Amino acid sequence: MKFALLNIILALIAAPLLSGIINRVKAMFAGRKGQPLFQLYYDLHKLLKKSAVFSPATTFFFWAGPLTGFAVLAGALLIVPQAQGKAFIQFPGDIILFIYLFGLMRFFTVVSAMDTGSSFEGMGASREIQFAVFAEPALFLGLVTLARKTANLSLSGIYSSFSWHDSTVLILVSAAFFIIFLAENSRLPVDDPNTHLELTMIHEVMVLDHSGPDLAVIFYSASLKLWILGSLVIGAIMPIYTGKIIFDELIFLSGMAVLSIVVGIVESCMARLKLLKVPQFLIVGFALAIIALILQIM
Repeated sequence: MKFALLNIILALIAAPLLSGIINRVKAMFAGRKGQPLFQLYYDLHKLLKKSAVFSPATTFFFWAGPLTGFAVLAGALLIVPQAQGKAFIQFPGDIILFIYLFGLMRFFTVVSAMDTGSSFEGMGASREIQFAVFAEPALFLGLVTLARKTANLSLSGIYSSFSWHDSTVLILVSAAFFIIFLAENSRLPVDDPNTHLELTMIHEVMVLDHSGPDLAVIFYSASLKLWILGSLVIGAIMPIYTGKIIFDELIFLSGMAVLSIVVGIVESCMARLKLLKVPQFLIVGFALAIIALILQIM
């Protein structure tokens, strides 16, 4: 229990560092010095000192969106396994709660964007829902495959029961999770978190009207989402547990750092897909999860 609590505290502190690693790798590939590793921490501190501006056209849903998103991710952080494959809270069926929490976050993010009455934000909300139709089933099927493989309905039970036997299923699920990881975190080739061209933006266009502390909460929540989904990917790719706290923690943190570096390399080597091609990319993740489930059933 104490180790799981330590993992949560570590996630809350270190989550923004993942974006710093990704941006640093991209800068190295581009031949630039790049931003400091802790740039997001500086941005959050700057935004928290400012005042939020609210349009008189907005309602309760506009300011509730960022806070609900953070609360949902904090709840997800309690049940997602990290080092040693154990979470702070675990119970049979928590994989269903995990999926619903992300669905609840998406609902409030979309409603918050549409509450502004902006056509651009409505366009981003429409794209977010369209792509979620492909991403959410793939994530659910991947978790169901792992649940069947380990005969366990708890995320902690699933991730602490992995073995290298039948690695084909793990490889397929890991590949599906990595595609979902890129899509859900608005990374290339699905979305570009650094773009400011409204006609091609997806997630970033939905938060254009947020400012000050609300925008800081949104940025910080995005980092937590990156960490949580990254934990699922690393847990599937690297099911290595020594039983010693220090070594397991170092293995997990090394995995998260390597994942960030891989994301930076992918974003440096790939261009953004056309919007019409994004569903096809997500269907690849869905297909991988389906094949893994079929192999596990056979």
